[in-house]
Amino acid sequence: MPEIIVQRSARRTKTVSAHFSGEAIVLAVPQRATRAQIAHWSSTLVPKVVAKRRTAEAAARQRSTDTALEEMAQRLSRTYLDGAARPTSVRWSARQHTRWGSATPSTGTIRIARRLADAPPWVLETVVLHELVHLLEAHHNERFWELARRHPRANDAAQFLDGVAWAERHGAGEPEDSVASTQPR
Repeated sequence: MPEIIVQRSARRTKTVSAHFSGEAIVLAVPQRATRAQIAHWSSTLVPKVVAKRRTAEAAARQRSTDTALEEMAQRLSRTYLDGAARPTSVRWSARQHTRWGSATPSTGTIRIARRLADAPPWVLETVVLHELVHLLEAHHNERFWELARRHPRANDAAQFLDGVAWAERHGAGEPEDSVASTQPR
C-alpha cells in the first residue's frame, strides 16, 4: 500500500478526495475531521484510488502491444473505411518525438508514437485511423479529411492532442490520478 498523506483544509467542509501525487496518495479532508473519520476514508477511498491506477496500468499494458495495435487498425479499417486500408504492419515506435504517428503508403507500414500508449482509447483510435487513411490518400486533401473525420471523436481527439502538444512545449506536468469526492459520515 502506498504512503498516505493527510491534507487538512479549512476551506473543505464536507467533501473528501483522494488522489496520487507521485507514488503517495493524498487524502484531502476537512480541517475538523476526526481520526476515526480519517481512518474510515483511508480504508474506503485509498483502495479505490489504487484499484483505479492498477486498472489504468493494465489497460495501457494491453493496448501497448503491437498485436493489440494491429487488431485495432483492422477493426478501424473495417468500421470506418470499409476494410479498404490494409496495413502490412502496425507497430509502436519509441523514436517518434514530434509526431503522433506515421505511415508509409508504399510499404503499408504504420508506426504509432509509444507516448500515446497511455492516451484515452478514442485518442489512440483517431491517430491510428489517421494513419490508415494515409495508406489510401497520401496527402492531407479534402478526400483525406473526409475519411479521417469519420471517427465520432475525431474533433475531441484533435483538441486533446493539441493540449498535450502545448503541455509538452511548455513543460507542464502530468495529470494526477484521483477519485471523486465523498460526503463524510
